[in-house]
Amino acid sequence: MTSDQQQNRTMKVRCCIVGGGPAGMMLGYLLGRAGIDVVVLEKHADFFRDFRGDTVHPSTLQVMDELGLIDGFLKLPHQRLQKMDGLFGGTPVRVADLSRLHTKYPFIAFMPQWDFLNFLREAGKRFTSLKVMMSTEAVDLIRRGETVTGVRANTPEGIIDIAADLTIACDGRHSTVRERAGLKVEEIGAPMDVLWFRAGRRPDETESVFARIEPGKMMITFDRGDYWQCAYVIAKGQFDAVKARGLQALLDDVVRMAPILRSGIAEVKSFDDIKLLTVAINRLTRWTLPGLLLIGDAAHAMSPVGGVGVNLAVQDAVATANLLADKMQHGCPLENELDAVRRRREFPVKMTQRMQVIMQNNIISGALQPGDRPLKVPLILRLITALPWLQGIPARLLALGVRPEHVQSKAAPTA
Repeated sequence: MTSDQQQNRTMKVRCCIVGGGPAGMMLGYLLGRAGIDVVVLEKHADFFRDFRGDTVHPSTLQVMDELGLIDGFLKLPHQRLQKMDGLFGGTPVRVADLSRLHTKYPFIAFMPQWDFLNFLREAGKRFTSLKVMMSTEAVDLIRRGETVTGVRANTPEGIIDIAADLTIACDGRHSTVRERAGLKVEEIGAPMDVLWFRAGRRPDETESVFARIEPGKMMITFDRGDYWQCAYVIAKGQFDAVKARGLQALLDDVVRMAPILRSGIAEVKSFDDIKLLTVAINRLTRWTLPGLLLIGDAAHAMSPVGGVGVNLAVQDAVATANLLADKMQHGCPLENELDAVRRRREFPVKMTQRMQVIMQNNIISGALQPGDRPLKVPLILRLITALPWLQGIPARLLALGVRPEHVQSKAAPTA
């Protein structure tokens, strides 16, 4: 293909979604279902990567049920969690009990995110109006004056200009679209980073404890069937200090906190087997420009506390389709109409981030302070542990979130 031909490569769609994560794939499915001419751009060739967000909460399971997808979805390999138990300075605590919820799916499903995304892509193939372009990375916005009119993307065949009535950015916390749009991010801050790794699990190994907090240390472990997924929490910016102590010192700390990992920890052979997750909490004050909307992590990065990021992104996608799908039948909604998504979703986002900050400031920050002083279980955790009926309150906030969304966008008639 010549350079002139590359310059002429164009396509026209009603809606261009940038980013094939949970927000982008769910929104692509919903708009395709509504008969909107939509394309989803995913910069990678596949979804098979080491995601951090593998927790599918009851709010998302309910959405899958409302779309008629739940039976096939739950046939995918997954593990279920109802009771969230921990050790706080060696004292057993129970943080939440999802079995107390009056909801159709009272559990968290642990499922590799690539399975979730592949499932949505396969399910969406029945919609002729939906196109998913893999290995296609948005590199710039196309504008006409102040209005965004599409994106320029890099594909294996070269550059393509995608003209779109509406562009929706779902390209994550390091959003290229957000940067090109010049939208400012309000940083809220987080006192921690997370070291993410996996340890082998024998079939006879089982343990209900998922969180462990000791003086100066904190760790989360998830039973993923044939391995343990581990998140070792460190103070913000301290990864170099951890590496300076050496790998064996870190692994010794891990095994002391979670003896069940003793046999499987041998799978961590170097720091290359450990991924650093830099924790950030932030949000945009403005989610729109004329012709452009940002949702999901591109609009608000969440802390890993509670594992709510995937589910907030899905909720954003559902709200976007509910509010805009009908209007998009006739072109691009006005910016004030696009901003209805922010007005709908900003309160749940702010409340969730506020709860994450409370957890960070009152429990995690104190636990990560260096020293060997004994840890005292906070009063609120003692009450929740002692009074089982209270365990449904954090369970509801965790499982369903603040103002859960339900599918209201209509499906286009099938031929």
